[in-house]
Amino acid sequence: MVKHVILWTLKDELSAEEKAAIKQGIKEGLEGLKGKVPGIVDIKVNINGLESSNADLMLDSTFESVEALKGYSVHPEHVAVADSKVRPYTKIRSCLDYET
Repeated sequence: MVKHVILWTLKDELSAEEKAAIKQGIKEGLEGLKGKVPGIVDIKVNINGLESSNADLMLDSTFESVEALKGYSVHPEHVAVADSKVRPYTKIRSCLDYET
């Protein structure tokens, strides 16, 4: 199994209301990939960080293998979500992938 964890920070110019809507859209988009992209074991997006957080949201996903993660990264359904719901609104992306 491979864990794929991403922390995003949204762009500063977004209002609180915009950030809330964007986070919900990212959550729905990415979690909706389960069953559409082969190799996803589990995929969750946390949008309710505590005040002490220095990131706005987190993707916590599990894949069957390194190959499955590589396939996910280029899968058209994932690319569509990333290009429409994530990349236009994020300023920082930190990623940690590891085997379990």
